[in-house]
Order: sequence, then structure tokens, then C-alpha cells
Amino acid sequence: MGLSIDRKPKDTEIGRTESMKEKALTFTLVIAILISISLTAFTRNVKAENNEYTIKEVNHKVEIMYDGYMFINDTIQINGSVSDFLIGFPYEYGLHVVRCVAYNATADFPVCLNVPLEDRVGFYGVRINFSQGTPQVFSVGFLLSNSLLTQNPSNASQYILDFPKYPSLTKDVKSCSVSILLPEQSTYMGGTVDLAYQQEDLPAFTGLTAKVAFLSTDDAIQIVDIEELEREIRISGTGEVECSDTYRITNQASNEIGSIEIILPQNASRPSAHDQLGRKLEIGEIEQADGYKVTFTSPLRIEGSDVFTVRYYLPSEGYIEQGGPKSFDFRFLLFQHLNYYVNRSSVTFVLPEGAKMLSFEKDSVGGSYSVTRDVFQERLTINRQGVLWLDSFIVEIEYEYDLLWLSFRPTLWMWALVVVGCAVAVVWRRRKVPIPVTVSRVAVRLGSKDIKSFVDLYAKKRKVLLDIESLKTRAQKGKIPRRRYKVRRRTLEARLNVLSRNLTDLKEKLSGARRQYGDLMRRLEVVETEISEVEANVESIEARHRRGELSLGAYRKLRADYERRKEKAETVVNEILIGLREEIH
Repeated sequence: MGLSIDRKPKDTEIGRTESMKEKALTFTLVIAILISISLTAFTRNVKAENNEYTIKEVNHKVEIMYDGYMFINDTIQINGSVSDFLIGFPYEYGLHVVRCVAYNATADFPVCLNVPLEDRVGFYGVRINFSQGTPQVFSVGFLLSNSLLTQNPSNASQYILDFPKYPSLTKDVKSCSVSILLPEQSTYMGGTVDLAYQQEDLPAFTGLTAKVAFLSTDDAIQIVDIEELEREIRISGTGEVECSDTYRITNQASNEIGSIEIILPQNASRPSAHDQLGRKLEIGEIEQADGYKVTFTSPLRIEGSDVFTVRYYLPSEGYIEQGGPKSFDFRFLLFQHLNYYVNRSSVTFVLPEGAKMLSFEKDSVGGSYSVTRDVFQERLTINRQGVLWLDSFIVEIEYEYDLLWLSFRPTLWMWALVVVGCAVAVVWRRRKVPIPVTVSRVAVRLGSKDIKSFVDLYAKKRKVLLDIESLKTRAQKGKIPRRRYKVRRRTLEARLNVLSRNLTDLKEKLSGARRQYGDLMRRLEVVETEISEVEANVESIEARHRRGELSLGAYRKLRADYERRKEKAETVVNEILIGLREEIH
């Protein structure tokens, strides 16, 4: 009895403690659930408040650029506020998206590509961030590749454009107006829509496509890819500005092209054009603002690539202002009136000898830049990926320059002549026995005809190599039968072997003629080896990418590096051939 009486209070106390713990735990869970429900409701209310908007009007404008690229500009007017605005089009067009920009008159807005259009499939979506405030009117521009513009193989003047009929939005649109802007001197032939149409009460998540057919002249459209534009701007001490633009283009049309139109800076004068071998090309001004037409010596074949350079001059007025005796301000507007898309661009500003760069506007560059300094000269290089007219900006460079540097070169040459003259005079006085002059027999036998033969044969060899590369690309894309590809490749390789043998004989002849030619031939062999190594590396990374050993990003980066190495090597080859061609004259 005593034992049972002693244990009962302890059991009761333990039970009460456990009961209190259970009640406390239950109370805590209830409070946590209530807080969670409150936060969820608050979040939904805030989200609903941040997405309370209506789309009043959309202007859907489709424009065909000179190089066949398509620019779709959607100007949107909304009422209300939204933190993340979604817009898109049918997913089939997503593979052709090159760039997307969102902007209004005062600012640019961050965009995120290839996102879901809420919970709907079959759409390519773009998210626009309005966290800094929702504009009531803004524009969204899409740049789509020129593969959506097809050309009739039998009639090169006939085109068919495939494009999204309306923008795809997550809310209904009260009014949507559409306009298709064809190139000048084009004739509308028909299609699934007219060149201008309107839709009232456009439903959300509309995913319709459209096509139009039209006729256009060769001068209005050239379906090409401008792979690279390298511009060098040299400022002389007298204020004259000398420029050179080097273009690398690839023909994506279904026929050969014989000319191309380019845009030069305002007030350009004395333009001249040359191909990569230094041969002069015809160039003429056209009606378009600051536009010029460059005509090739021979038509650029289908899927073929070419390089040409345009040189011109700019006046000091409007570009250079003198702020003091030694202070100058250079202002240059880049990419104005550009009616084509440039994959890569590089612009180099070369200051006069002896000039010192004081400052330049870094915020407007929008890409990578570098400043290099030689012994007497400084230069600024700006690199940008993907350029069109929306990327126009002003480069402003302030530099210090003393006009006394204008006499630097003449003075240097004068002193050099004085030193050489004194040395010759001393040698002439000390010479007692006349030194016989021996003339190399081989040098006597070498004529301008041999040099011309070497340059012409080398140009033919490069053309055959380009033909083999183009043939390989067409075979990979299934544009020619496999059997025809093998026959054509054997023919080209046989021709290449003959050219290589003839070039080897001429190389030996040139090397034995003069030391200068021997150095050029050895330099040429080094560059050819570099090009062969680069081509082998490109084939290697292509095979690794096909096997899945190399990601798309890594593959593109490596390929761009190899292409730059190859371009530099080919530039050296062009310099050697131009030097030999000058020897002919």
C-alpha cells in the first residue's frame, strides 16, 4: 500500500507534463499553419497587384533587312503594372532568333530568352524585367535569321517570307495592327495575309503563322551573312581621317551574287575598294543615305565566302574639335543607318604619332575594349558581337597632341640620309681597290612573267581550296548527291595537285633568284603550315562536338578562336601576294 501511494503522484505529474508538451506542440503547429496561410495569401495578393494590367494596343511591324534578316518590332501599350512581362511566338521560330531587345524612349530593359509562356507548350517565350517600374508604352524587337526568307532557285527575284502572324501574349489584346515592310521596288504577289491588316480582341496565346510572296530586284536584297567587319580609323596630325573597312561575307542565297551594298560614315569621300589579293573593285554611290555599291570581279558562288576592303577619307570638320593649343576632341558615330546585321565587329582608332589619349567615354562602348601603346602611337580597339542599327553609339576621345610632331618623320629621314651619306663618303675615300659586283645568274633569268605566274597560280589554288570546302558543306547539308560529290571532289583534288607542283617549281625559282624572295617563300610556308594546323583542329572539334564530348558553348568559342587564327594567317598570305604583285609593276 505504501509503495502504491508513493508512486501515484509521480505518474500523475509525468502525465501532466506530457499533456502540456502535446498542447504546446499542437499550438505551435496551428500558429505555423496560420502564418503560412497568411503569407501565401499576402504573396498572391502582392503578385496579383503587380500583374494587374491590360494590353490596350499592339503594333506588330515586320521588316526585311538588306541581308535577308527579319526584324519584328512589337510596340505595346498597356494599362496597369507588371513586374515580368511575357511575350513570344510559335516555337518553330525560336531556332531562328538571333537577338531580342526591349526598350522605350528613355531606357533599355533586361530580357531573358527561351522561357515558358506560363503553362502553355508550343511557344518560344521572352521575359522582360520591369522591376524598376512599368512603362505604359514600350517596344520589343526580335531579329530573326535570313533562313526564313527563301528564294526561288529558278527565279532569283522571287521570295517567300515566313513569319509569326501575331505576337503571342498571355492576355487578350484589344487591338492589334500588323504591317509588313518590303524592300524598296518590291512587288507584292500574294500570300496568307495582306501587307497590312488588323485584328480586334486578339485572344491570349495566339500562335498563328503567315507567309507572303513578293518580287524584288537584286539591288534591294542580298541574302548574305556578314561574318565580320573590321574598321580602322587613322587620325593624322593635320586633322585628316583615313578609314578602311574590311568585310568578310558568306553568300546564303540560292544563286551567285555579283555585288553588295554597304554603309559608310557620313561625308565619306574618295572611296576605293579592293579584294583580298589587292585587285581594285568597282565602287559607286547609291541613292540610299551614305550607301555605296561594291561590284566583285567575279560573282560570289553559293555558300562561298569572300573578303574585301573599302578605303575612304573623312574631313576634320564635324569629327575633330580643337579645345586648346594641344587639346583635341574626336567624336565618331558608329553603325548609323546600318541596314544589315554584323556578327562580329572590331573598330580601331589610331591616334597621330606623338598623341596621348587623355580620356574616352567608356560607358557608351557596350562591349570589350583595349588600349595599346607603341613607341610613338596609341590606339583604341572596340569589339562587339552582333551589331545592327539599334546599337548606334558615339565614341568620344580626348587626346593631347603637339603640332611639332608633324616634322618628326621628315627630320628623322633627313638625319638618316645624312648618316648614310657620311658612311658612303668614308667608305669611298678608304676604298683603294674597286670591289667587283657579281650579279646572280638566276636573278637575271627571273622576270616579271614568273612572278605573275606564281601569283595567278596561287590565286587559282586558293579558289580550288574554297571550292572543295564549299562542296563539302553542300554535301553535309544534303544539297548534292554523294556520288556526284565524290566525282567532283576527285576532279578538284587532281587540279589542286597540278597547281601545287607548278607552284613548288616557281617557289624554288623565286627563292634562288633573290634573298628577298627567299624570305617571302619561307614566310609563306610557315603561314601555310599554320592554316593546315587550324583546319585540322577545326575538324577535330567538329568531330568531338558530334560525339557529344564538347558542349555547344565550348565548341563555338574554340571555333571562333581558330577562325581568328586562320584569318590572321590568310591576311599574311594576302600581304605577301600583294607585295609580289607590286613587284610586277
